[in-house]
Amino acid sequence: MKISVFGLGYVGCITAACLAKEGHEVVGVDVNSKKVDMINQGKSPVIEKDIESIIAETVNHRVRKSGSLKATMDETRAVVDTEITLICVGTPSNENGSLNLDYVRKCAADIGEGLNEKDDYHVIVVRSTVLPGTIEEMLIKEIEYTSGKRCGRDFGVVMNPEFLRESTSVFDFYNPPMTVIGEYDNQSGDLVEKMYHFLKAPVVRTNIKTAEMVKYVNNSFHALKVSFANEVGSLCKAIGIDSHKVMDIFCMDNKLNLSSYYLKPGFAFGGSCLPKDLRALNYKANRMDVSTPLLQAIMKSNKQHIENVVRRIVNTGKKKIGILGLSFKSGTDDLRESPVVILVETLIGKGYDIRIYDQNVSLAKLFGANKEYIEKGIPHISSLLLEKMEDVLHFSDLIVIGNKAEEFLPVMNGHAGDKIIFDLVRLTRRMDKVPKGYNGIGW
Repeated sequence: MKISVFGLGYVGCITAACLAKEGHEVVGVDVNSKKVDMINQGKSPVIEKDIESIIAETVNHRVRKSGSLKATMDETRAVVDTEITLICVGTPSNENGSLNLDYVRKCAADIGEGLNEKDDYHVIVVRSTVLPGTIEEMLIKEIEYTSGKRCGRDFGVVMNPEFLRESTSVFDFYNPPMTVIGEYDNQSGDLVEKMYHFLKAPVVRTNIKTAEMVKYVNNSFHALKVSFANEVGSLCKAIGIDSHKVMDIFCMDNKLNLSSYYLKPGFAFGGSCLPKDLRALNYKANRMDVSTPLLQAIMKSNKQHIENVVRRIVNTGKKKIGILGLSFKSGTDDLRESPVVILVETLIGKGYDIRIYDQNVSLAKLFGANKEYIEKGIPHISSLLLEKMEDVLHFSDLIVIGNKAEEFLPVMNGHAGDKIIFDLVRLTRRMDKVPKGYNGIGW
């Protein structure tokens, strides 16, 4: 393929060189003449393991199966002479934390001018990190304005986030966790997938905004992990424990600790362990004068999710509320610090008329381990329990699904009629099949 890469900084340089090594004809584009000259001399403008030799090989065609690499400052000619253009320019922060999109906007305008001089379908691939909505609300409009052409008809756009780490970026380019293709149309996605034919990573084809968001979620989580480990280290140091031994053991658990298990957006956490142990750890840190702002913020964040649901329910104007699932997760009768219990108590305090169905809690009320807690701790809630789910559905104008019990699935199939439904747990993954009144709290 013939590919142009706008921006010969870290990402652009690695991307251009590696694509050329895999047989593509690549032209790098930059406004910095020194970078352009270095590339054309077979030298790398960035310091990175293996990249110097790859650039030398592809610029001078030393490898028989490789493509070619050259660089230019002529943006228009680069677009006219290629079929795919990759945007790899920087998106630095402004002083207020917002993104500076000047370089991306200029790229879009330059690409548009190039498209104005060609008739073939062209695909623009964004590798620069941009917030969700940037491509559809700014970049596409800029390209259409300067080119006089239409996205989806004359050109296509793809968001293709990179997952490169400095010092290992060549290895990371060839070994990504996945190849994310956020496509405007299938034709564009097909061409980008073909461009990466040599990669063995799974290909994820999705919409543009989802692909834009992925990189921010990745980096935010990486920052979160660093901060979490550092706070653990500070507390362990104060107690006299080797934090690396603790974290080595922690990281051995890939069933829960280093896994996708808890990384599903939904309602607040609860139960007998998480809130209790988090409070205890924060108390210990406070007693030892160890600052743990991240750990301290977790309970506050958890409370905020409950308050958000209360506010959304209040905004509906409905007063008769049905709760399906009271325990903090399905398959248990445990009500200790269940966020659904807190939600119900808050709504009762605001004067709402509540009815609840939870088969496990009803049994516990009779002879379960939670019998005493139900009778003494939440008798005002216990009296609201009904024995049949149908009775709760008939009573309510708004249904809250509190856990993932399979017996609640008929609600997703229209069993609740046209009632408003607030799903706290994403009871079904088929978002194209949900009832008219359905509301997911984080999706």
